Amino acid sequence: MRQELYINHNGKILKNTKPIIFHDNRSFRYGDGCFETMKLVNGKIILEAFHLERLFTSLQLLQFNKPNYFITDDFLAQIKELSKKNQHKKSARVRVTIFRGNGGLYDVENHQPNYIIETMDLNSANNKLNENGLVLDIFKEVRRAYDTYSSIKSNNYLQYIMAAMWAKDNKLNDALILNTNDRIADATIANVFIVQDGVIKTPALTEACVGGVMRKYLLKKLREESYAVQETAISVDEMLNASEVFLTNAIYGIRWVKEVGKSQYKKQLSEILHQKFVAPNFL
Repeated sequence: MRQELYINHNGKILKNTKPIIFHDNRSFRYGDGCFETMKLVNGKIILEAFHLERLFTSLQLLQFNKPNYFITDDFLAQIKELSKKNQHKKSARVRVTIFRGNGGLYDVENHQPNYIIETMDLNSANNKLNENGLVLDIFKEVRRAYDTYSSIKSNNYLQYIMAAMWAKDNKLNDALILNTNDRIADATIANVFIVQDGVIKTPALTEACVGGVMRKYLLKKLREESYAVQETAISVDEMLNASEVFLTNAIYGIRWVKEVGKSQYKKQLSEILHQKFVAPNFL
């Protein structure tokens, strides 16, 4: 028998089978909103300050009214309460979805952020660096354009959905997405890092990648430890000729990549960085 799960909708805990949106919901119609994915370990939200900063920045960019409850401990307590209710005691994946509510394109009811909190049990294997390297390739059917909103984790996720479907159909672990200049933007659920001639590189936000929390945390730590690191443009050729490639996100931390197309990579620096910056703080 499957465990009964619950969600939090605007502060109320409900069974996850209960319908909560109408046909004219703006997130359903237009992708009007954003979401935040967090990792909860033993009652602690990992990189909590980074997540809240990105959430508040996204709300501001999307012109939501920011109510006071989003900056109180009560909102974070709601996440932990739901995880406990769902019996996700040790480790959980948390998704907070923000949406504007109901209305047409020009006649929104209001700009208050509605929210849904979900928690999902997280396997302890996600706390370890992957033993088998990921196998990726480049999805060429879409291009990410850089603009004011491209770094947001938008509810309009169509490009990444199609790339993820393509990756699954082709028995890949993930797909890389290009920007409108045919350079590397990111992967479907992660930011991309390469190692080239001893320098760690990741696409700059102006390359149309999502502004990942783990990306920001890792860049901060790398600079504090005086690693050679660049936020820059990365061409496909640079990616294919790199010595090492790894992906980052808030759930897995770091995952090393074994192959992109016909190019193969070693696991060396990614393992060191995982042990140094991820393992001590995320388990």
